[in-house]
Formats: sequence, structure tokens, C-alpha cells
Amino acid sequence: MTDKIISQLLESSAVHDEWIKPLTNALLTVDSAYLKNLFEESNWLPGPEKIFAAFQRDLSHCEYILFGESPYPRAESANGIAFYDAAVTDLWSETGLSKGVNKATSLRNIMKTALLAEGLIETQADGKIPQSTIARLNKQNLIQNIGQFFLALRQKGFLLLNATPALHPDRKPLKEARYWSGFVNQLLTEIQQVRKDLPTLVLWGQIAQQIDSMPASSAFPIIRCEHPYNISFITNKTMLQFFKQLKLLSSKNI
Repeated sequence: MTDKIISQLLESSAVHDEWIKPLTNALLTVDSAYLKNLFEESNWLPGPEKIFAAFQRDLSHCEYILFGESPYPRAESANGIAFYDAAVTDLWSETGLSKGVNKATSLRNIMKTALLAEGLIETQADGKIPQSTIARLNKQNLIQNIGQFFLALRQKGFLLLNATPALHPDRKPLKEARYWSGFVNQLLTEIQQVRKDLPTLVLWGQIAQQIDSMPASSAFPIIRCEHPYNISFITNKTMLQFFKQLKLLSSKNI
């Protein structure tokens, strides 16, 4: 029964063929009753049809596995891909960042980090980046919407996975995370079986950083940072250097 549930969950999320075996073996470490509950219920996010959407990309060209914490707590936003707020469309407005980006705190700070890292804007003397600074920026040669931004991330080799892929209304994220720690450790083990050149783990936030203590993570190169919900993320030197080399905002990426 567990094998059937795993197979149906992976099929529902349209998981890439290269991830089927690693994910299947990793999911066998998850409590079977818990998986059955997820499969049969629909009151959790992002739901059984999207929970593994992050794995729609291939494994062969995966250069980074970026771990977030858990899905957005809104059905219109959660889509199984970490930090991708599906309720947001345009990135820009006449006043700077779009209203949707401004409301999504983590996404707003990620965008500001990318703008700063690529030398497109500068901070004010007080270290802040007001909307007016972004409004003055010529965005003609920049990507224009959130779909393009996450396509650029994918093309740069990113797989964006929440360390806790499910968010249940009856359980706090920290409790939910306990169901998935073995899964993440086994997934990292499985990747080592098929890749000699291991992708870099990008760990944002406290839950994701618990991956540091997992035995399987020690073989991977790791980049660590606070969660982008924190304003300090914008001027984190490690992130600025990282985003500088990625150059995500150019329309040439799409």
C-alpha cells in the first residue's frame, strides 16, 4: 500500500524520471500512516498534487538544492516550490516592486538582494532600499514576472525544496518537520549514489539549517544564511556574492 501511495504522489506532482528512484527510497523512511493521511486528505498545503513539484526538473543538471522551511500558509501561494509565491505575477510596478512582491516578505528581500548584488541599485546612507530607488531603475532588460525569475533559477541549476514539504493546519511546522528529517537525510544519501559531483546545498533559515546535523549532508558543499524573511539577508555578504555570480535578473536568462 505504501509503495502505491508513493507512486501516486510522485505521479501527481509530475516528478522527473531521474528523481523517481531517489524519492521513492527516501519516502520509504517516512511513517506510512502519515503518508497515507497526506494522500487521503486535502486540507494541507500544497496538497497531494503539488507536494513534490520541486522535482519536476532533472537531477543530472541540478547544481544547487535550495532548502526553504515549509510551504506558504495560503492555498493560492503554495505550489510545492520553495519561495515561489504562486499568487504573485508581475515583479515591478511604477512605484518600484509590485504590490504582490512587497507583500511576500521573503520574496521582496530576495529581489532586493539580487538588485543590490548585480549593481543595479545601491542602499541609502541608512542602509535601506526604498521603493523610490527601485522605481527609478530602468527595467527594460530585466525579467518581468515571477515565472521568469524562477525559470532563471531553474536554468542556473536550482532545485527549490522546502525541508518540510507539507504544512498541516493541525500541526506546527516544527512538529511537521520531524516527519521529514529522515526523508531529507535519505534523499541526500540517494543523490550521492548517482552523482559524483554533488550539488551545493543552500540552507536558508533555522529548520533548513538542521540539515547541517544530518550525517548525509557532510559530503556536500554548503552555503548557509539566515532566512530571507530577515532584513539582514539583503546585505549578507555571502548572499551578495552568491547572487552576483548568478545574475538572475537579466532578461537574457529566459
